[in-house]
Amino acid sequence: MAGCATDAARALACRDGRAATHLKLISICVIFFTSVVGITSPVVLARIFHGKPTYDKAVLLIKCFAAGVILSTSLVHVLPDAFAALGDCQVASRHPWKDFPFAGLITLIGALLALFVDIAATSHVDREPSHYAPVETQEELKGGGGSSVGKKIDELGVELGVLGSCHDKGGGDSGEELVKLKQRLVSQVLEIGIIFHSVIIGVTMGMSQNQCTIRPLVAALAFHQIFEGMGLGGCIAQAGFSFGTTVYMCFMFSVTTPMGIVLGMIVFSVTGYDDSSLNALILEGLLGSLSSGILIYMALVDLIAVDFFHNKMMNSILWMKKASYIALVLGSTSMSILALWA
Repeated sequence: MAGCATDAARALACRDGRAATHLKLISICVIFFTSVVGITSPVVLARIFHGKPTYDKAVLLIKCFAAGVILSTSLVHVLPDAFAALGDCQVASRHPWKDFPFAGLITLIGALLALFVDIAATSHVDREPSHYAPVETQEELKGGGGSSVGKKIDELGVELGVLGSCHDKGGGDSGEELVKLKQRLVSQVLEIGIIFHSVIIGVTMGMSQNQCTIRPLVAALAFHQIFEGMGLGGCIAQAGFSFGTTVYMCFMFSVTTPMGIVLGMIVFSVTGYDDSSLNALILEGLLGSLSSGILIYMALVDLIAVDFFHNKMMNSILWMKKASYIALVLGSTSMSILALWA
């Protein structure tokens, strides 16, 4: 209880509603700009280099970097914040929150929910005709290789030989469409998880009147949105969405955190709740746990496992496996370092 009293005194000394509002208005502009830059960069680069010899390799490296960013986001940023919110003195001293680790339970539910979506989509795919022409990468087409990745789609991700860059020699359109269907599903579920996380960040900042907390968050969240945007943008780039859908998904990611900040400011002005209120902490903990479970599943199962264990290029080119692992580590490291500030 003494620790709770000390934290409350420190927070009270930093509370300044006018200064906090000024910082929040600045953060809305900065975060929107950095979000746009982060998510559009991989999409634009993919369109520029599409069809060129290095396209397959570049997309694979971007995908591995993105997987590292997303995995680090879920384990280093989102999940610890959820545990901290539900472990706060106000929450942890009440029933039923002190009786059970709800943050871990909701994270599990999030992962199982993502698995359920994957299973439902795969069941739909399995009802499609099961005989397809071989699907080959650009490297195989140039070398005249006839090795096939186009077996019957019975297992998740096996046909994702090179995500986003599959071509056929004729009659392979059905196989390519099924690959694209899986990639689009991954991108959409991934964006849902990230949007949950972004809303939580925005609303929490919007309700806060603590300028000591907001000031370092503005710079940290700017870099956070760049790296997270690159992760999601890399998945969108290879999913083959139409131009309108791509613009919509990029727009939704870019405005979610700023809209969350505005929503948090409105909630505070109407209700007087701030980020330290009991209900706000419970909501933050539950939503954070749910989004963390979704992101962990997507990063490990639909991104890392597919790339490193079911990728034709990864298995045939030794240096690509090493380079991809380095890209994965760099993505994880870059996002983890930001945890020092946000």
